[in-house]
Amino acid sequence: MSRVLIFKNGELPDPDSVRGLIQDDDFILSVDGGTRHVLSLGRIPHLVVGDLDSIVPQDRTKLDEMGVDFVVHPKEKDQTDLELAIEIALSRNPAKILLLAALGGRLDHTLGNISLLTDPRLETIETALEDGRTELQLCRHHVRIIGQRGDLVSLIPWKGDVLGVSTENLQWELEDETLFQNRTRGVSNEMLGDMASIQVRSGFLLVIHIRQEPQEERRRL
Repeated sequence: MSRVLIFKNGELPDPDSVRGLIQDDDFILSVDGGTRHVLSLGRIPHLVVGDLDSIVPQDRTKLDEMGVDFVVHPKEKDQTDLELAIEIALSRNPAKILLLAALGGRLDHTLGNISLLTDPRLETIETALEDGRTELQLCRHHVRIIGQRGDLVSLIPWKGDVLGVSTENLQWELEDETLFQNRTRGVSNEMLGDMASIQVRSGFLLVIHIRQEPQEERRRL
């Protein structure tokens, strides 16, 4: 399966989990300062995109010496670096796009990153924002979640009410129901097993999967 992994310069709270997500045949694209995450995971990006205002100078020099390609854009532009990176990803006709380290940090950037998921060209491409601990998908029709019993799943209407919401293998099931954008009914559900599914008839539904913390981390808290 053709996949593109796009690394942003946001938070990456669980690098080990992200390292386990990377496959050898993935095309890795780093967005400006997101290059630091790629290198810290022991990988080399195939391409670096952005205005290069946040990449560490030593990292740029290292990648230049290795012959890594850069697509440089001016700082003053109408699109964010991530939007430009998604354009490149789409040109590769991938089956899946993972946006890594695109959550947390500046709220305006986080909301902008989520809004990019509504691009009609992504409707037939499995796309998710991922940081190793939290996975966010936009459900237009059907979404499947792989995790474990007890993981949290929140369903949040995006840009309007969502009609015909049905779920499987969540503690509080929905069957052909409406989730309203000004209500919080879908927040903090729980998985009953290793897989859950959500489907909708119309509207955009954010599906946020929050994995349980490893037991050793819980003991340290």
